[in-house]
Amino acid sequence: MATNASARPSSKTGPLVQNRLRDFNNSWKMRLFFLKRLPSCWFWGIRVDRCDTDSCVVSIPYRWTTQNPFRSTYFAALSGAAELSTGTLALLALTGKGRISMLITGFEATFIKKADTRTTFTCNAGAEIRAAVDRAIATNTGQEVTVLSTGKNTHGDVVCEMRLTWSFKKKT
Repeated sequence: MATNASARPSSKTGPLVQNRLRDFNNSWKMRLFFLKRLPSCWFWGIRVDRCDTDSCVVSIPYRWTTQNPFRSTYFAALSGAAELSTGTLALLALTGKGRISMLITGFEATFIKKADTRTTFTCNAGAEIRAAVDRAIATNTGQEVTVLSTGKNTHGDVVCEMRLTWSFKKKT
């Protein structure tokens, strides 16, 4: 997968973050990562379409591996794609900052329309996630941030909105 201009690492980020961004934007490396660490993402065919320090776009196909008996994408598969769109931004925020735990402590989903095409999730909360990580490091206390990932179908219609609450805490 070719890296487009908006997915190129910024000169403002450190080399560790730039390396991680290259990995996130490399489809083969992500497929291997999914196979090793997140086999459900591999099975479902989830892919990272674009990732930078501020936003991440992840998509999931509509096919037999993601389909429920009602001929739409299974909510758990949609949730996995939404989580990945926020989790990649969280991993970027943690890169090079020491030992910090990250955990989802809350999840809320609103399903608006039947998901019966490829669904693309976009999360634009990189700055909010970085701020929460920085607060966790500065205060040495756990910090939470709730971020939105919006799923759209191939026609551009909003299919679902998922709010994930991430908790970050510096490990001692």
